[in-house]
Amino acid sequence: MANIRSVKGMVGLVTGGASGLGRATVERLLSQGASAVILDLPSSDGHKVAAALGDRCAFAPTDVTSESDVRSAVDLAKQKYGKVDLAVNCAGIAVAVKTYNFKKDLPHSLEDFTRVITVNIAGTFNVIRLAVGEMGKNEPDADGHRGCIINTASVAAYDGQVGQAAYSASKGGIVGMTLPIARDLAPMGIRVVTIAPGSISVERRLETGADVLSGDVHQHSGQNLYSHIPFHLPASVFQLEMEHLGPLIPSK
Repeated sequence: MANIRSVKGMVGLVTGGASGLGRATVERLLSQGASAVILDLPSSDGHKVAAALGDRCAFAPTDVTSESDVRSAVDLAKQKYGKVDLAVNCAGIAVAVKTYNFKKDLPHSLEDFTRVITVNIAGTFNVIRLAVGEMGKNEPDADGHRGCIINTASVAAYDGQVGQAAYSASKGGIVGMTLPIARDLAPMGIRVVTIAPGSISVERRLETGADVLSGDVHQHSGQNLYSHIPFHLPASVFQLEMEHLGPLIPSK
């Protein structure tokens, strides 16, 4: 097993942190001595979750595609906890729609496709670009590290299923931008990695790590889409996240 760097005393931003994998990540960060700011929509349970988790957790109502919202969340972390060390991007949306519905003579909505791309790719990039400004102000540790970004893609980036054109494209975009961003930030000691889990078992239900907005594909709680892929518990995904807090890749 890879060495796992301690997160004790670190401060993390977690998008989508009010539920699912995001909430599980927040809870594990807190259990290991870190502080966390939940970035989630105003309509989420973010306030309730943060209040229940104690003083080392705060909520910042955030649309990840909004520059002002994300700046406010970064500012909250700095004001309340003094710094930003980590950003874990768990927020995401999906539609389960075929490219063309021949029974209804209806093409996939371009609006829905664009929305998924915007939230999942641009929203992730928006958080990265604004969080790393604060990370760059941190004093490097003994290994030269100043911070870490962990993005959540999906097995769908590599093995998309029926009705997942938009979702797979968005997760493939996250995978594609990871290496150039990592190379951009490596000289500052900021590590950037992306994990690509399959479906995740959360609160006795199965999810792909994204909120499904609409769809014409019956997924049987995800079983048909990923019947050949093991399901993961949030704790195992968090373990994978923490294993990536290792040595920096070299910039080129």
